[in-house]
Amino acid sequence: MYRSLFPRDLFAELDRLQRELTRGLDWSPSIRGLARGFPAMNVGNTPRSVEVYAFVPGVDPASLEVQIEKGVLTIAGERKAEAVPENAAVHIDERFAGRFRRVLTLPDDIDPNAVTARCRDGVLHVSVARKEAAQARRITVQ
Repeated sequence: MYRSLFPRDLFAELDRLQRELTRGLDWSPSIRGLARGFPAMNVGNTPRSVEVYAFVPGVDPASLEVQIEKGVLTIAGERKAEAVPENAAVHIDERFAGRFRRVLTLPDDIDPNAVTARCRDGVLHVSVARKEAAQARRITVQ
């Protein structure tokens, strides 16, 4: 006789809505909040360079593509999926697998001819030098 305004299992309905939003907007919730993309990156600068660290565990360094064109740094590659036995039931699958691409706009004073990229222990380090003319220099007062 009495009908509630809410579905019988409110939490199941909220869980269903969250799954639909996650699937529709391609978000992946994690303990760190909404994932911002793979690979995770740290970007900083020094007076002489721009330093980019991309965290690419499980990616073969030979498969990484690093490119600078018109002041835009692009890091692309692919992480292979882990083989799961056919009879295994997967309960949680949070590890990203597949092609990825991250794009970063660099400052105007970088030198695209002075770039180094090294990958060690799952961390890709890209260092882009700044142009000599853009660096600060001390002028002696006479």
